Amino acid sequence: MPSNIVAKNCSATSRNNSNATLTTSSAISNQQQNAAATNISSFSIFQHNSKNYDEMTVIGNGAYGTVYKARDLASNGQYVALKKVTIPLGEDGVPVSTIREIALLKQLTALEHPNIVRLLDICHGRKLENERQMLLYLVFEHVDQDLATYLEKCPAPGLSSERIKDIFFQLLNGLDFLHFNRVLHRDLKPQNILISNQGVVKLADFGLARIYSGQITLTSVVVTLWYRPPEVLLCQSYASAIDVWSSGCILAELYKRDPLFPGENEVDQLSKIFEITGSPKQSEWPKDVSVPWTSFKFYKGVPLHSVVPEICSDGLDLLKRMLCFNPTERISCEAALKHPYFRDVSISTPVTNHNMPTAFKSRPYKV
Repeated sequence: MPSNIVAKNCSATSRNNSNATLTTSSAISNQQQNAAATNISSFSIFQHNSKNYDEMTVIGNGAYGTVYKARDLASNGQYVALKKVTIPLGEDGVPVSTIREIALLKQLTALEHPNIVRLLDICHGRKLENERQMLLYLVFEHVDQDLATYLEKCPAPGLSSERIKDIFFQLLNGLDFLHFNRVLHRDLKPQNILISNQGVVKLADFGLARIYSGQITLTSVVVTLWYRPPEVLLCQSYASAIDVWSSGCILAELYKRDPLFPGENEVDQLSKIFEITGSPKQSEWPKDVSVPWTSFKFYKGVPLHSVVPEICSDGLDLLKRMLCFNPTERISCEAALKHPYFRDVSISTPVTNHNMPTAFKSRPYKV
């Protein structure tokens, strides 16, 4: 089994414990998934009214909805992030797939991981057009800024190496927590990584998240183009390694303050990748893809330190391990957190080592 499928929550109290128990992805049966969907009736999904929230300003737009900074009128004007999502309605109302996504968000929030944004409330809005669609409001904790804004505001020459390590460690800690619970983020980018004024990093926008079992084939329209790994660009099956690739792109961007692979379309994106990493061998090229290996110019590649000169040798090694063309050779989040690059990172916030409730649990095994 590829190492990137094996993941556990790496915490301040457990990351150096060599006797820790890992988990492997096991198939989630339809019965388990339906049980999870049924059990969320206790969440009172549509109990609250959107009128409880006073919209102030738009703070984000995307394919999956618009996000507003808003005030919670029921809690002394506390700031929240209000995400409006339009969902299709089936013959029986809200689709089960949507309910499962909401259940997942609720389950993640219940575990109170410090590097995962908290879902505070869910409420429904009006039906749209011919009543085949409905507005859904997801209310999240408000975090001061995203990573893209944070980098833009940072004066030259940019972030210190220590700050970059701290940010990236927190990012991987949150991502490892998701992978431990068999959840793929699938859209990691600076705009979906939030940073509080206290320096706490939180992963946000799980509009594309899915619970996974091993390697799966899902929709190819995942991951914003610049952070999209080769297997997704080539419409191959994928697993947790897609998030590792995106994280590697973000690590380079923390140093460069510019995207590592700014492609204009899927083919150009692959070319941008090969220009830096070098072309893969023909034997490594997937056999069941519509784009042949011979359609690309051969690239020798360039030394990564010439592209990201500010990064240290340990950081360079980690970056290389995250940007392997073959996803099965990519480092896992669990292993990345133990990489020498982080040897001098001090952990100020203990993270409880726990996992999802019964319907979402992985099957543990010892290694």
